[in-house]
Amino acid sequence: MTELAATFKQQAVAQAYRHRPPYPDEVFERLLDLITDAPRRVLDIGAGEGALARPLAPRVEHVDAIDFSQPMVDAGKQRPGGDHPNLSWQVNPIETADLNGPYALVTAGASIHWMPWEQTFARIVPQLTPNAQLVVIEHGAVDEPWLGELIPIIERHSRKKNYDPKFDVVDAIVERGLLDLTGRVRTTPVSYPQTVAGYIERLHSTSSLARDLMPADEAASFDASVAEALRPYAKDGVLQLQIQAELSWGRPKLPG
Repeated sequence: MTELAATFKQQAVAQAYRHRPPYPDEVFERLLDLITDAPRRVLDIGAGEGALARPLAPRVEHVDAIDFSQPMVDAGKQRPGGDHPNLSWQVNPIETADLNGPYALVTAGASIHWMPWEQTFARIVPQLTPNAQLVVIEHGAVDEPWLGELIPIIERHSRKKNYDPKFDVVDAIVERGLLDLTGRVRTTPVSYPQTVAGYIERLHSTSSLARDLMPADEAASFDASVAEALRPYAKDGVLQLQIQAELSWGRPKLPG
C-alpha cells in the first residue's frame, strides 16, 4: 500500500487527475447541510488536486486542503478555483500537518484508506467543533456496460493484486472504534460525457495503473486494449457515463 500510495507523487498521475469526473453538485449541497457549527471551516484530508476543496471554498469561510503530494497540490493550484482566497493548500501527511481549527466539517474523498487511521484521528479530533462530522466520499461511474470486457484488462495490468471488492473502508473504520456512523446516502446519478482517450487517462490516474509503473510497451498495449473494449460503446469517440457519489458521515473519535 505504501508503494502504491507513492504513485500519487508522480507528475504524470497528478496531471491525469483532470480526467476524473467531477463530483456531482448534490455532493456539495449535502456537505453544506452537514455544517451546523461556526466557524464554517472545512478540513479536506488527502485533498489531491482539490476536487472537493476547490468547489467548497467559495461556499464556506475557509478550506484547508492537505495532501502529501507536491505534484497534486501544484496541479490543484492551477485548476479552476485553486487560487481562491478561502482556500489554503499544504503539502504534508495529515498525521503531521499544521492544522488551524476548529473545523465544522472534515472531508475525505477516496483517500482515507491510504492513511494511518489511529494517527489521523488522533490528529483531527482535537481540532473539531462540537458537532463536526467526518464525511467520506466515494464517486465514479456506475452501470458501465463495458465492464465485462474491461475488468480482465485491468486485472492483467494492475499493480494491486490483493484487491478485495467487498472491502468497505467506512465499515472498517467503524469496526476499529474510530467513527460513530450517523448517515449514508447515494446521490442521484448524473450524465457525464467522456472521450475514450479521457477515460483511458483516468485509469492511468489510479495508483495501480499509473503509466510510470508500466514499461512503455505495456502501457501502449494497455491503452490499445482498453480503447478496443470501449469503442463499441462510444459514439464519435465519446462515452456517456452515469456518475454517482456515496457519502458516509459520522462523529470521529479518538483512538483507544
